[in-house]
Amino acid sequence: MSINFRAPWGRLPKHSGPENGILPRGTMSQTPPNAAQPQRRRIMAKVGALLAALALTAGLGLVVPGTASAAPFCGITWGSLAKSTATPALGPSQDPITNIRSGRHACFDRLVVDVSGEVPRYTVRYVRAVTQDGSGFTLPLRGRAFIDVTAMAPAHDQNYNPTYTPTNRNEAVNVAGFQTFRQVAFAGTYESVTQIGLGVRARLPFRVFTLAGPGSGSRLVIDIAHRW
Repeated sequence: MSINFRAPWGRLPKHSGPENGILPRGTMSQTPPNAAQPQRRRIMAKVGALLAALALTAGLGLVVPGTASAAPFCGITWGSLAKSTATPALGPSQDPITNIRSGRHACFDRLVVDVSGEVPRYTVRYVRAVTQDGSGFTLPLRGRAFIDVTAMAPAHDQNYNPTYTPTNRNEAVNVAGFQTFRQVAFAGTYESVTQIGLGVRARLPFRVFTLAGPGSGSRLVIDIAHRW
């Protein structure tokens, strides 16, 4: 049986030669040495145009600057390290705390401690857990970060009558719907020092300052930013 096979590309020529596009062995290409000059000229022209465009861009001040660092949120540069005015040589004030309240602002949540008298010294810092002075009990707080607020002032008068008594110590202030605050707990007073536990959504920048008034009273103010 004979099988006829036909290549899909057709029949090959029997003889190679210049007319078939195949040079005989040992034959040099006859392409003129200057045949590649037009293509080389076109490449050089494109490179020259690109360099000219870059020079013009630089001359017009259109060079794109490097990426600048993002500005801090609301211009806040408070940081998250501890803030304190307490000194071992000075004992606590005898002017009592009368209230703890909170407020929401555009860039931060605010906690205010009202005092009937002079501004108390304080220590405010992030901790792994808020531990109650005296008992060592750990306050259960909502949130992913916790702040221990210590005010050098009692929550009772000189006869130990309470001057601040929240209805629910674990929910001393209602912070439902706040962006940063998650829980405010009143830990109580131990040796004339009042402690507050604050649960927040993350470790965020905060500031602490005091204000005079209203009247003869004063205020301890703690602002915690909504974000970095």
